[in-house]
Amino acid sequence: MTVKNKEKKKLYINGEWVEAKEYTSLFSPYSRELIAEIPQATVEEVDLAIEAAYQARSKMAEMPSYQRAGILEKLAGLMEQRSDEAAGIIALEAAKPITTAKGEIARTVQTFKFAAEEAKRINGETIPMDAAPGGEGRVAYTVREPLGVIGAITPFNFPMNLVAHKVGPAIAAGNTVVLKPAGQTPLSAYFLAELLEEAGLQAGAFNVVTGSGSVVGEKLVKDGRVKKISFTGSPEVGIGIRNKAGLKHVTLELGSNAALIVDKDVDVEKIIPRCVTGAFAFQGQVCISLQRVYVHKDSYDSFVEKFVEAAAKLKVGDPLDPETDVSALIAPKEVERTLGWIEEAKQNGAKVVLGGVSEGNLLKPTVLLDVEPSAKVSCQEVFAPIVLINKVNSVGEAIELVNDSRYGLQAGIFTENIRTAMDATKKLHVGGVLVNDIPTFRVDHMPYGGVKESGVGREGIKYAIDEMTEMKLIIINNN
Repeated sequence: MTVKNKEKKKLYINGEWVEAKEYTSLFSPYSRELIAEIPQATVEEVDLAIEAAYQARSKMAEMPSYQRAGILEKLAGLMEQRSDEAAGIIALEAAKPITTAKGEIARTVQTFKFAAEEAKRINGETIPMDAAPGGEGRVAYTVREPLGVIGAITPFNFPMNLVAHKVGPAIAAGNTVVLKPAGQTPLSAYFLAELLEEAGLQAGAFNVVTGSGSVVGEKLVKDGRVKKISFTGSPEVGIGIRNKAGLKHVTLELGSNAALIVDKDVDVEKIIPRCVTGAFAFQGQVCISLQRVYVHKDSYDSFVEKFVEAAAKLKVGDPLDPETDVSALIAPKEVERTLGWIEEAKQNGAKVVLGGVSEGNLLKPTVLLDVEPSAKVSCQEVFAPIVLINKVNSVGEAIELVNDSRYGLQAGIFTENIRTAMDATKKLHVGGVLVNDIPTFRVDHMPYGGVKESGVGREGIKYAIDEMTEMKLIIINNN
């Protein structure tokens, strides 16, 4: 799929490209040039997509697992063959630096491969009925069955891989999908639709409807034919979805302000490159971007000096330039917002030791020191190339600061002391603890999700399949 300027896209419903009634313009976050005209689906058009998925659900449920696995394997192969094109689409619509975009495509290929493998491993268990009086002579076992129609609502920051984390397990389990991609990154979803069609997925099993959350998202959440919503986005929207979803199954991967603890006696120079990458990759627009760093007083000065020195060398510019490390934020309003948050932190005593300024739609990598816990850059999700580094007297103090958050997705700790590490794994109230690594780590088969306002449920192919299927118990009476 080669994207042409001002190309008019279509909805993908029931295996066909459908002209929409309404359109909006899509602009490059970096150059602000017009990329394409994007459909804005009406309630009636969303209804058609849901009905197509609903009608296709029985055939998908009956499809043998090896066939579902074969489709996903072919999809992975097709994406691998067109990986440069796919990365170019992400760089264009999301301003993700092209090198980072290529990394996302490699992960997306891997994600679909994992989904293909897991499609053949969906199983139940036998139950020893005679463990209870009255259970003698009975054989019991469980099976897992697909839910039916999955409503997938995805964000802009990983427009291929986060879609894969919803679509891959859904297809592997025998479900059908209606996908609402983020408004800024619909081209990735259209690209995926092309590949799935070529891979042999039946019509209606995958549908793409672009448009506003108040129309598309609302219809998906409230429609009774949709049995599950898998959403990645803001806590405000996620909480709203949960309140409206009724008895639907819901997986919510929401916000975070991921933190790292650096203990004394850590080789600071060794961990700096990893920390800088965690803070500034894709402009910090990652749920687990390193946003808060709490460094033991004995290592603090050295850490700050080396971190700032390394961050200052990052190249800011065109996402299509292979040398670029940091490019434009997703929208001009995000630049305005983050500059306001930096100013608020400064007014409350924070020191800006790097960045803090913008150039057009690019916010320079920014490092803040001595930030108050109540500042927005500390207690909210910044989703920008901003990191704060604060001094602590002990790891215990750092753990309290990490936990003093409405979020709890992942946290990291660097330490040479195994007792300290194990104590942190118990006391950190997050979905995942990374020992001797940054919180900005994810591979695509691990369980991934958070606590508190970071969401409910887990992604990671095997775990997502569990949440996209339901258990059925069968009991055979041989008496």
